[in-house]
Amino acid sequence: MPYRDVHETAWWRADVLYQIYPRSFQDTNGDGIGDLEGIRRRLDHLVSLGVDAVWISPIFASPMADFGYDVSDYRAIDPIFGTMEDFDRLLDEAHRNGLKVILDYVPNHTSDEHPWFIESRASRRNAKRDWYVWRDARADGGPPTNWQSEFGGSAWTFDDATGQFYYHAYLSKQPDLNWRNPEVVAAMLDVLRFWFDRGVDGFRVDAIHHLFEDENLRDDPVNPEWHEGLPPAQRLLRSNSMDQPEVHGAIALMRGVATCYVNERLLIGEAYLPIERLMAYYGIELSGFHLPFNFHLISTPWQPKCIAALVDDYERALPPGGWPNWVLGNHDRPRVVTRLGPRQARIAAMLLLTLRGTPTIYQGEEIGMADVPVPHNRIRDRFAFNAPAFGRDPERTPMQWDASAYAGFSSVEPWLPVAADFREHNMTIQSADPSSMLSLYRSLIAMRRREAALAIGSYTLVQASEHMLAYERRHGERRLLIALNFGERFEELESLSPPAKLLLSTDPERQTDGFAHAPRLNPQEGIVAELAPPEVVVR
Repeated sequence: MPYRDVHETAWWRADVLYQIYPRSFQDTNGDGIGDLEGIRRRLDHLVSLGVDAVWISPIFASPMADFGYDVSDYRAIDPIFGTMEDFDRLLDEAHRNGLKVILDYVPNHTSDEHPWFIESRASRRNAKRDWYVWRDARADGGPPTNWQSEFGGSAWTFDDATGQFYYHAYLSKQPDLNWRNPEVVAAMLDVLRFWFDRGVDGFRVDAIHHLFEDENLRDDPVNPEWHEGLPPAQRLLRSNSMDQPEVHGAIALMRGVATCYVNERLLIGEAYLPIERLMAYYGIELSGFHLPFNFHLISTPWQPKCIAALVDDYERALPPGGWPNWVLGNHDRPRVVTRLGPRQARIAAMLLLTLRGTPTIYQGEEIGMADVPVPHNRIRDRFAFNAPAFGRDPERTPMQWDASAYAGFSSVEPWLPVAADFREHNMTIQSADPSSMLSLYRSLIAMRRREAALAIGSYTLVQASEHMLAYERRHGERRLLIALNFGERFEELESLSPPAKLLLSTDPERQTDGFAHAPRLNPQEGIVAELAPPEVVVR
């Protein structure tokens, strides 16, 4: 069991979360797409890894225009993934294995094939017309505003039948719900209750910063700093089309639902925002999310001083009672190994799992999976057609389980190609290799389970130099030093008195002899060391 003191912490503070992208986790019915039964059969991997909760990306009924983020029925499992009976069986077995299950809640929009939208677009007089955001054209016949879709192009689509535009922050097949309508609010809160009543332990809430737009339909100003390296939607400063004040009232209502259950259900919010704006998503007196996702490690320059400054800014900004969290990768961003390289990815793993706060691991990171090049004729992500540099297929390719055909993911050709090196780079091979990335992840997570200092302890920066980042985690008298050498040369750890005891290294070649007397880090090595009083000084 992970370290847990009921007097000190809620379950999600000490836990490690693991994201499953179900289409690419494990196929069991031979259609090339992962399914719920595949997740159930692979629970042993999650248990052996040591994680505590799994977040499963959308599995609800959907036409799959955006791979499940276009929901046509919030209370049904899409046949691609299985049945409600499959889900109940998975949930029950996960709970029996000590794993909590978190689903993806998509409140901002539905599919255009959802019965609500079919009614809404039937006529202007339909009872559900106001369940979505409909507006008249401008005087020149153009869209009501200049707002841009996340996938590029106008966020408004004209409906010939009713003579109005409807708003969609994403694809035109994903019309936005109108959260200013009390009937919409009631219906969407009932969705939460439906799954909580079934035993789901929490929700990751998708695209929450898009939930409301400016009621007066003011244009977004042009972004003077936009360049070709940024997504098309960021040509504008989206001050009127996202992150509106009304969103916090809606989050408070969601939190109110979660609070009604014994062992309060977890709510995680997805909002890509600057730190100072992200903090508002905790809510006043913690009426907001338990964990507004913190994605800043993904975009911060991979340099010790930059990371130290990020941690300091983030920790300082947290509201009273707010708990930090850290994310290094997900289904929308290039993989860690692709961004940083294999050796730095080991340091990244140690950073993620030793910082103060709840960490989230994206499937495949534990075996060091990299982005897989996807030929043009195999592209599935519609975003890639509008903005090729930002296509998300490469980080969504099938999990590499073993050296059999299609990496053990499927008996047929998968929906996306598997990595070319899967026969040498897979979970089975790494399980038997004590120097592998998988072994490192298992060791780090096991250490978090044992050590209150890592699970819920304090954080103190010790050093941030050109190549070295070092910090202390402490709980009571227990003190641990984490030191990360980002550079290509040896780095000395001086003035350790009394000597530190090495507990774990990212470097398979690490020799412990002499560490306590002449401590130094190997090139691109991270270590966890036990400290004892007095204060350790690292130069």
